[in-house]
Amino acid sequence: MRTRLRNWAFLAGLYAVAAAGGYLFSRFNLPLPWMIGPMIVTALLTFTGLSTIVVPVSTRPYGQATVASQVALFFTPSAFQALVMNVPLLVGMALLICVVAFFVGFVLSKFARIPLANALIAVLPTSPVEAATTAEHHGFDPAPIILAQIIRISTVVIAVPMIIYLLYGHSDQNVRRIATDSSLIEIVTLALLAWVGVIAFKRLKISNPYFMGPLALVAFLNVVGVPLTPFPSWILQIAQIILGTWLGSTFRRSLFTSAKSYTKVAVLCSMLFVATCGLTGAMVAYLFDLPLSLMLLASAPGGVTEMALTAKVLGIDVSLITAFHLTRLFIIMPNITWVIAAVARRSDRHADGDD
Repeated sequence: MRTRLRNWAFLAGLYAVAAAGGYLFSRFNLPLPWMIGPMIVTALLTFTGLSTIVVPVSTRPYGQATVASQVALFFTPSAFQALVMNVPLLVGMALLICVVAFFVGFVLSKFARIPLANALIAVLPTSPVEAATTAEHHGFDPAPIILAQIIRISTVVIAVPMIIYLLYGHSDQNVRRIATDSSLIEIVTLALLAWVGVIAFKRLKISNPYFMGPLALVAFLNVVGVPLTPFPSWILQIAQIILGTWLGSTFRRSLFTSAKSYTKVAVLCSMLFVATCGLTGAMVAYLFDLPLSLMLLASAPGGVTEMALTAKVLGIDVSLITAFHLTRLFIIMPNITWVIAAVARRSDRHADGDD
């Protein structure tokens, strides 16, 4: 009993230090501060050996469900209407980004000398947590996968808004954050709905139930007009701290001592991915006479929340940007497991044939 209490006390201390890292990152207006800050702090502590605390994997679903239900609230009736009216464009763009991801994954696989399935998990635009879950499912070390995903997200969040701002210079300076006042009943209602989605997707044996379940259910209810209120910012921050701390705890010293070349290639491939997606968006904008700023943001391989907020700040159609990214999310997330499995089987057959 004493050992368990001591472990929980150490874990609480680690979360407190991680939260301080998130606060520091937020003060400097860095991207995804409440996830990347705790991740970097925890990674440094783990890498240097100052922390040997094992962050329970069971903490991860709470962060996933919270973030997913919050993201789903961007899927408003106007976003649904935009999706219905632009289904061919939305699906086509999602598939084009997947093709680009396969190309960059192939490059990463060749230059980093890792299996193509491993490289695809590192490249495909999903969340670091979901990528880590998929990596574990297929027996790959999640830490390099997380590293590549974080590099991609950071590159997108920093580069894309700056490029659009430099090109067009427009910005809604009055919109800095989404501020909501939620009652306890509203908070509990959204949390319960999130876990109903989790349970439903687990029983249906749909992959990634802790993210896809809340995302699907809350998005559906939001579209049909059920009044739902977002979590207050502090709840979303706690969820990100939980996820970031777990992600950072996977960064062992052996990862960096044995994967120096991988890190360099991952950075270069992240830049290649962002640039190639941008060129794809520019091509679609030219061919279909669409606003370049819209398609640059629609094709950016970033997260729904970050891209929706970026669209709001830059004065770009939030509902359509949300529709683009949720379409891609709903295409990639349910299919990533079987696609990776198929690629791994094909690679194994080729290896057996070479033998």
